[in-house]
Amino acid sequence: MAPSSSAALRIEHDPDVGLMLRVRDDDASAFEELVRKYQHRLIGILEHLAPVRGAAEDLAQEVFLRVYRARKSYSPGAKFSTWLFTIANNVASNARRSQSRKRELNLGGGEEGPDAQAMEQLAQAASGMMPSRAMARAERETIVRLAVEALHPRQRTALLLCKFEDMSYADIAEAMELTVPAVKSLLTRARDNLRALLEPYMVEGEAVRPSP
Repeated sequence: MAPSSSAALRIEHDPDVGLMLRVRDDDASAFEELVRKYQHRLIGILEHLAPVRGAAEDLAQEVFLRVYRARKSYSPGAKFSTWLFTIANNVASNARRSQSRKRELNLGGGEEGPDAQAMEQLAQAASGMMPSRAMARAERETIVRLAVEALHPRQRTALLLCKFEDMSYADIAEAMELTVPAVKSLLTRARDNLRALLEPYMVEGEAVRPSP
């Protein structure tokens, strides 16, 4: 489906689309520029989406490898960042499925439940942190990070793209291959679940919130 006139105008003025078109023409310097621009953002997202800690850099490398391999078939039908995070979402999903198959004999429950390992880590991190005392910034960040990791992967992906990448519902829908209503539903459930996970650690009426 061809992009709308407004979307086409936005894509036309996306400088990263121009860089990717140069990559399509085998401009190595353009590819290096895209890697420099996006690698830290990509690793930051994948740190939350990777099935095991420490895998984010390897997954980011796989994402950029796929970008390079797909350069000849690249067509600017969306913002470059949306296209990139579509690939990242697929890479992370494949990694989670692979990891799930490895541990399926040891873990029960369906895909929609919270991540058991993240929930256990959340409980361990919170042990000894009484709601009556203020938590240090590092402790709050640990609690929030583990609560986000305990969300269902699709909820977590939608929340991260919305908050940290400031992507629109339409761009998130395209990146996750969903409808806009489905994205809105995912974000509502993600926020409700995150609020429920963080509620025990509210201090004097002030909720624990992700750092800006």
